[in-house]
Amino acid sequence: MMNLTAGKRTTFLIMMIALATLISACSGREDDLNRYIAEVKERPATPIPPIPPVRTYTPYVYEGLTGRDPFRQSTSEGSDQVATNGSGKGPRPDLQRPREYLERYELDTLSMVGTFAKEASEWALIRDPDGVIHRVAVGNYIGKNHGKVKGISNDELQLSEFIADGTGGWLVRDASVALSGS
Repeated sequence: MMNLTAGKRTTFLIMMIALATLISACSGREDDLNRYIAEVKERPATPIPPIPPVRTYTPYVYEGLTGRDPFRQSTSEGSDQVATNGSGKGPRPDLQRPREYLERYELDTLSMVGTFAKEASEWALIRDPDGVIHRVAVGNYIGKNHGKVKGISNDELQLSEFIADGTGGWLVRDASVALSGS
């Protein structure tokens, strides 16, 4: 052995005893682990549920021009053509009037950001999808469904729209644009 002083020898001996104790302590846990693994292997296996049956695919047959055009994004798109060709009776929008700027947007893309009044006139402030603010008064048109402004209050803009009913006629529907944040 090396030439060690008595203090160093004692420290070395204590470290060797501690190391031997640690190594012997680990071997007892391994037996517990082996017993647990054997116990798990002896348990009966649970059955695996059967694979669900495969549903057969039923193809859809496109009927051509008898159904709705699948490439249109909105029911209001192309509604002018449906109305001019039909012979429906009842309310109709004025298709000869010049379209206003805010009629190029769907109503749900517009938002009301405020109102203001000067003397006897009252306007609503409407933000379009591009972020531009427009002044709208009673009688103006907004939205793609020929929406005519009927009233302006502090928290909403009321209007009536014409919706094509699909048979050449039109339905009138009340709509509103609420003040943003309310």
